[in-house]
Amino acid sequence: MYIRSHKGKSLIENLNDYTVLDIETTSLDSRDGEILEISALKVRNQKIVGEFSKLIKVSEVGAFTTHLTGITDEEMRRYGEDIDIVLNEFLAFLGDDVIVGHNVNFDINFIYDNLKDKLGLYLTNDFVDTLRLSRMLLTFLPRHRLDDLISYFNLKERSEHRALNDCILTNQVYLKLCDMLIKMEI
Repeated sequence: MYIRSHKGKSLIENLNDYTVLDIETTSLDSRDGEILEISALKVRNQKIVGEFSKLIKVSEVGAFTTHLTGITDEEMRRYGEDIDIVLNEFLAFLGDDVIVGHNVNFDINFIYDNLKDKLGLYLTNDFVDTLRLSRMLLTFLPRHRLDDLISYFNLKERSEHRALNDCILTNQVYLKLCDMLIKMEI
């Protein structure tokens, strides 16, 4: 098991200020996969006030990733930036905010490992996982994928599997889950 000793804590909180995070990758394993796209939304008083979205140069996008995200090798080569630069820009955008995301451990672990390996830095921000909140609050749902929650809350269906779009949808889901936390006085 890989230990990330400086990783932030998982929180169950209704926050007003936070940053929503999502990434797209070339693999499900942070040890052999690469981050292809990082997107984030800066939220203040539960309103989006800023966005960050960058494609990253990777060795190869791959057919599965292209099918899932629509990102092609050509697009990555044309618009992708070096990961070191993107990680530094992302850290500046994130600041000390709590991170909100769906199954956010996946995203955080990828970024944590890349920051440590490439820049000698740690991602120490605390985080709220909408997957964890959903499993806690919506125990009757058979599955808790982002698409399941979008459907449950009658939100606009996902038109594409891209990081920025997923941040927008995750934020909408988080706000609905926060309403439930308030009603349940958690």
